[in-house]
Amino acid sequence: MKTSRNTLDLLAEQPFLAGMPGPWLSRLALHGHPAVRPAGNRLFHADGLADRFWLVRSGTVAVDLHVPGRGDVVIEAIGRTGVIGWSWLFPPYRWHFGAVAAELTAVVEFEAAGVRAMMAQEPAFGYDLTSRFLRVVADRLQVARVRLVDLYGY
Repeated sequence: MKTSRNTLDLLAEQPFLAGMPGPWLSRLALHGHPAVRPAGNRLFHADGLADRFWLVRSGTVAVDLHVPGRGDVVIEAIGRTGVIGWSWLFPPYRWHFGAVAAELTAVVEFEAAGVRAMMAQEPAFGYDLTSRFLRVVADRLQVARVRLVDLYGY
């Protein structure tokens, strides 16, 4: 597979990947490609196979949770420079939530199996990428905590 210069340029612009060494970005670009998702396009459903992840370049992706009797309830909106999906990192590789493009959204989409193989082949890269994703998870948990405090007044 040939590295797309366009994909590499897009990765270099992403704050999520800021400071990542150039050789790692080049190899990561082999597993990603630019894509556009129209409004209403579902990226994934809860409990589906988590086989990819996305870096949002423009637009908004709504993360949702299915609530019986209420349908899919949006719990967070991820916009430009955001990251969608971390369930691909951890077995059993199933989504915990759902995600849908809330508007026309440009992304870089990654194939997870190739990225996981790269992480296994180069542990320093794997540690770096996992650390970046864990920061996203921690930030989102903090946002959820603040929302719960606002909602319930604790």
